[in-house]
Amino acid sequence: MPSLLRFGEDDFLRCRFAVSPLWETQEAVRTLKRPDRHGYHAPWLRRIRTAAAGLDLAALWLLMPRRGHSPDWLGPPPLGPAATFEEEIAAVRASDPEAAREDTARSLACTPGAPESALGRAWLADPVGMVRELADALEEAWRVLVEPDWPRLRVLLEADVAFHSRRLAEVGLGRLLPELDARLSWNGRTLTLARHGEYARDLGGQGLVLMPSVFSWPDVVTGFEPPWQPTLVYPARGIAGLWTAAGARVPEALVRLLGRNRAAVLTALDEPATTSALAHRLGLAASSVSAHLTVLRDAGLLTARRYGHHVLYERTPLGAALASGD
Repeated sequence: MPSLLRFGEDDFLRCRFAVSPLWETQEAVRTLKRPDRHGYHAPWLRRIRTAAAGLDLAALWLLMPRRGHSPDWLGPPPLGPAATFEEEIAAVRASDPEAAREDTARSLACTPGAPESALGRAWLADPVGMVRELADALEEAWRVLVEPDWPRLRVLLEADVAFHSRRLAEVGLGRLLPELDARLSWNGRTLTLARHGEYARDLGGQGLVLMPSVFSWPDVVTGFEPPWQPTLVYPARGIAGLWTAAGARVPEALVRLLGRNRAAVLTALDEPATTSALAHRLGLAASSVSAHLTVLRDAGLLTARRYGHHVLYERTPLGAALASGD
């Protein structure tokens, strides 16, 4: 059965893009238990295997049924376009315990025996302790699984938002929505997600959060219930090359022309990126990367534009031609 998101007049004015480190943390935890998600993330899985083995993820996994409801309070729609993990986890810790208990009970009911398990009974008896325990587990998962790679992940997610924002300006919302994923279709009032399970929601004037995700691949996710703002999570563009080593294929002719580090910076910009993200990816000092970016921009090989608090650098057509060796 399909999922249906029905738009009213006001909803068209309240659609927004967002990026969520909290959501990526939840989905990274879920990915560890989902072999069907491992394809694009194999290098990441190999690298974090030892660190992940030291995490106790049983509590979080209990609320991640393969089919069924996961608690909205534990992974709510992001507060803004670029909220930090600290801001998002603070909102989780501030959850109303009784509302969290009701939401958690619904999730536990999707797993046979979960409500009667030791964890399930403890949570339902002490929702205040449950909120604290699960927020602590999420924060530890963030520190171990996601935070070390967050600069790289954030750049890819922000590049997806930048791309689709340009498409929104070019073709409008009605044509953009089905472009986000082949399973989405649009009839002018209703966004339909095929093969997702039966779900329907009137947006009710709240609009729709459009959120690219790395670790949700290959799924498209919806299903947030009131009072949460309706949200559509879709696979981000460019994840096929996410974990490849940057600078591994720098053309030698480009190295002779620009120098190895400057050539590596230009070659690494397959997607728009910030100075800090490039420095993290290339293992160079941020001051050095900043100097290279300035030279490349002044030479007409890059453009720079602001996204929130960050400046994203992107190759010009000339820069792209040089980087590819054409």
